[in-house]
Amino acid sequence: MKNILKYLVLSYSAFLICCTKVVEVDLETAEPKLVIDASIDWIKGTAGNEQRINLSTTTGYYSPLFPTVSGAAITITNAANTVFHFIENPGTGAYSCSDFKPVIGETYTLKVILNGEVYTAAETCMGAPVIEHTIAQNSTGGIGGDEIEVTYYYQDNGNEENHYLHRMQSRVSKFPEYKAQDDKNSQGNLLQEYFSDKDLKPGDLINIRLYGISGRYYDYFRKLLAASGAESGPFQTTPGSVRGNIINQTHSSNFAYGYFRVSEVDTRNYTIQ
Repeated sequence: MKNILKYLVLSYSAFLICCTKVVEVDLETAEPKLVIDASIDWIKGTAGNEQRINLSTTTGYYSPLFPTVSGAAITITNAANTVFHFIENPGTGAYSCSDFKPVIGETYTLKVILNGEVYTAAETCMGAPVIEHTIAQNSTGGIGGDEIEVTYYYQDNGNEENHYLHRMQSRVSKFPEYKAQDDKNSQGNLLQEYFSDKDLKPGDLINIRLYGISGRYYDYFRKLLAASGAESGPFQTTPGSVRGNIINQTHSSNFAYGYFRVSEVDTRNYTIQ
């Protein structure tokens, strides 16, 4: 997971004059924590062999930089004990693998060895439904009827419990918009999801991504959204209190933030008419 922090700005009115002053509050900074961004995304129609894991640390509230972490040994092992090695592009904190083999329903184990400590997590690769080719557009959508609204559809599998993550990106959004969803009340139905914005214009391209996710990740992501104080764009603030599924096997108190997820993803682009 990626951390994006905002500067804290306090505004006040001076005595007898109307003005605004920016004040930086002297905040205590906790010791940096390791952040493991281990999101394995298998795009439908691809081999899914090229994957990347990023390591960084938390940082001070006012700092615009997020320190990367080098020197780790990272592997993912599948159920057949095949080991996939993630090698760092030196000095970047980005660790890549070119021979990963994603299989829906298979369980994978992540291991990160750093500074003599071992971090592990296990997750199952979850399948994603197909986004239907029919995408509807309504030019009088939104709550006020003044937004361009796009609706896309996908078929839920009624034979199992499913959880989904939606990601919508367009030029009008500084950050992608996210939504976590389950099929608790819609087993086996043709489901639909909406995206709207009054600033969308004809010719704008919207990228839609639909992820299959586990129930544990669904619960985690909803907590992440709540901690961020937003219904979308969870990476706009740092939900530091939300812990993922990664465990420090050497010293449990020295935990890492982030989550190990393995998902099939369907993606589709739509151009506003």
